[in-house]
Amino acid sequence: MILFVLSPLSSYSLYAFCAVAGFFWLGTVPLTNGLVSQVFGVRYVATLFGCVFFWHQLGSFLGVWLGGYVFDATRSYDLMWAGSILIGLVAAALHYPIDDREIVRSPLAAGVA
Repeated sequence: MILFVLSPLSSYSLYAFCAVAGFFWLGTVPLTNGLVSQVFGVRYVATLFGCVFFWHQLGSFLGVWLGGYVFDATRSYDLMWAGSILIGLVAAALHYPIDDREIVRSPLAAGVA
């Protein structure tokens, strides 16, 4: 996003940004699904991942709506782009400490007696 905002606006820069965003917009789904199943187990992974995906969709709706609201209020997308970059950096910082090593569970914790 930073490169898109800083590059000169042209149809090529717009198409390049859209292509990159389109290729990667669901690139974290398998990783998120794996992490959810690793932390909570696979018994309810479909339900848990459904909840995760629902909240992602709600967040994307609110982001688009807020972007339109900010544009209507300021007649510029600059604040929206800065906010999106900031949210992305905060999300990266929050996810950085996630330990993705396998969680070892005892048979009792897994519900197997």
